[in-house]
Amino acid sequence: MNAWARCRRVVALGCALWWAPTAALADVDSVLKALKSTGLKTGERPAVTETESAPDPRLDFPGARMDTAAPSDAAADSWGDSTRRAAKPSAPNRTDIPWFQTLIDAAPVGSVLTVPPGEYAGPALIDKPLTIDGAGQAVIHGGGSGTVLVLQATGVTLRGLRLTASGDSHDSDDACLNVRGKHNLIEDVRMDDCLFGIDLKQSDDNTVRRTHISSKPAPLGVRGDGIRLWYSHRNLVEANEVVDSRDVVAWYSNDNVFRDNIGRRSRYSLHFMFANRNLVEGNRYYDNSVGIYVMYAGYSTIRNNVISHAAGATGMGVGMKEASDVIVENNEIIYCAVGIGSDISPFEPGTKVVFRDNRIAYNGIGISFTSDIGGTEVTGNAFEGNMSQIAVGGAGAATKSVWRGNYWDDYQGFDRDHNRTGDTPYELYAFADQLWMEQPYARFFKNAPMLEALDFLERLAPLTLPVLLLRDEAPLFTNPRETRT
Repeated sequence: MNAWARCRRVVALGCALWWAPTAALADVDSVLKALKSTGLKTGERPAVTETESAPDPRLDFPGARMDTAAPSDAAADSWGDSTRRAAKPSAPNRTDIPWFQTLIDAAPVGSVLTVPPGEYAGPALIDKPLTIDGAGQAVIHGGGSGTVLVLQATGVTLRGLRLTASGDSHDSDDACLNVRGKHNLIEDVRMDDCLFGIDLKQSDDNTVRRTHISSKPAPLGVRGDGIRLWYSHRNLVEANEVVDSRDVVAWYSNDNVFRDNIGRRSRYSLHFMFANRNLVEGNRYYDNSVGIYVMYAGYSTIRNNVISHAAGATGMGVGMKEASDVIVENNEIIYCAVGIGSDISPFEPGTKVVFRDNRIAYNGIGISFTSDIGGTEVTGNAFEGNMSQIAVGGAGAATKSVWRGNYWDDYQGFDRDHNRTGDTPYELYAFADQLWMEQPYARFFKNAPMLEALDFLERLAPLTLPVLLLRDEAPLFTNPRETRT
């Protein structure tokens, strides 16, 4: 080891020693708080109930269609149980206002129930086809206990209501609206002060449109999900606004469309777990911990979205973990800690991940790879104003990925033939940046004078070979976003 390499290792070690104890203490404290909130002791595992659904192995390949069996007719232990039907409630949670269940019971099958303006008590169960319209003036109050309204039927239209004040139990999935049916329309419904917003379980071919959802005022991790899909397929989630919630999440749910939604001040704007063939387009996600995250899933398209200000310590615009065959195109990913994160993706052999025609701008890191396994195509994107264009874990490189036709604002070549393509390839090398790529804690000092001076000296007279991170053979000389306008 020469003197220059030894110097770099000493700097990295010093950064790690300064930062690691604080981070470690914070992590331990977070874990202990989480254990305390669940009632488990350290080293104890949560019990698995008989009613929990095991992951369906048919989800492991893209061609399978996952239509689950109808729920059982057995009596429900709780309305959060996805395998049993909910029993009709026997009494309201409040006695000072009319009970909404009496209106439902009095309405004939297939009729239109126009709800008079006012406040009504929950809980209530819809178990027959109805059109229920509150005209924006009817409120159903859950009294702070259980789920406010359960929709357990096919062909129901629910609009113009406000649902509020559910319970706060994660065990029973207390929600504003619990859906257990198919071909239902839920639109123009406002939900607030509920643990979960809309909880769809084994519910296919529904439409959720123009709802406004917020959770209970609680720390981020213990709020409920704004919209949750569990084994629910071919649903349309459109033009909704989810704020101050936890996640919008799809578990084992395929062929769904998430379009023109807004998500703010939540954890995951949209999170896929073992969910395939979904379309995400035209959404706007601001000030969340993470924008869109695809985990153990794929065969999906993410396009025409705006994702900004995912700027926390783990902030990320679009992320993938062991995902396959995902197309990310024409999105604007700006002001995030990490614009795009890729962790062992693509995962399945013979698949790929495509990033094309996106604007990746003003992020801490444009694209972050945990490793370079190949199968990623990065074409036609605009990289502007990022503190680091890309980063690769373990001081590696991203040369196995395909890089072509991207705009790089730090490109130093020319376009003498005026064909809008640089005359020489764009090459990105890691000099002192190898320090924080190899020792992530050192990233705290990235723009500190010490590392800036070290980076300058390495570029001026490198004593060790820099790492070639990527090579774009045909970089765009002009920003494609500017030429479009």
